[in-house]
Amino acid sequence: MAKIRVIAGSAKGRKLRLVPGGVTRPIGDRVKESLFNIIGNDVLHSRWLDLFAGTGSVGIEALSRGAERALFIDINKKAIETVIFNLQHTQLIDRAKVLRIDAFDFLQGEQEGDFDYIYIAPPQYANLWIKALKVLDETSSWLHKGGWVIVQIHPKEYEPHEYLNLVEFDQRKYGNTLLSFYEMLDR
Repeated sequence: MAKIRVIAGSAKGRKLRLVPGGVTRPIGDRVKESLFNIIGNDVLHSRWLDLFAGTGSVGIEALSRGAERALFIDINKKAIETVIFNLQHTQLIDRAKVLRIDAFDFLQGEQEGDFDYIYIAPPQYANLWIKALKVLDETSSWLHKGGWVIVQIHPKEYEPHEYLNLVEFDQRKYGNTLLSFYEMLDR
């Protein structure tokens, strides 16, 4: 079983618990480190939505590196329990909120605020990433001006899509992980 950890910041080196049962696919440390190298110091004081949170690794890494707050969403009870454990273990729970709810019910509901980064890492091969991007595209108020939506998928899942308000501006492939970066058009 793979092990994941917090790479930098206040919780650097802390190992994170994985969701029992292998139902999630946590981001590998190498990919996570590359992601945060791309974001750089913009992580400071940022607000994150970790959609399909799984272990919570990305939102926790952001908090460890100085993000202001992170909201973790997952429908899976074991994932939610794992996120809460990992937040307590890293002592970052005071800047976090964790909700057990379907991602699409959440996005269709009352808005929790605007975010600088929305990280989408859904179950594989179900096209949930496309569905999530479409919902975010239609309800652009979730994303702060200049904010990013970052999608983590397997490269074989990728299909280019046109959106009204979101534009893909970068893509990075790391073995069997593809990160696609989207930004809201300035209209």
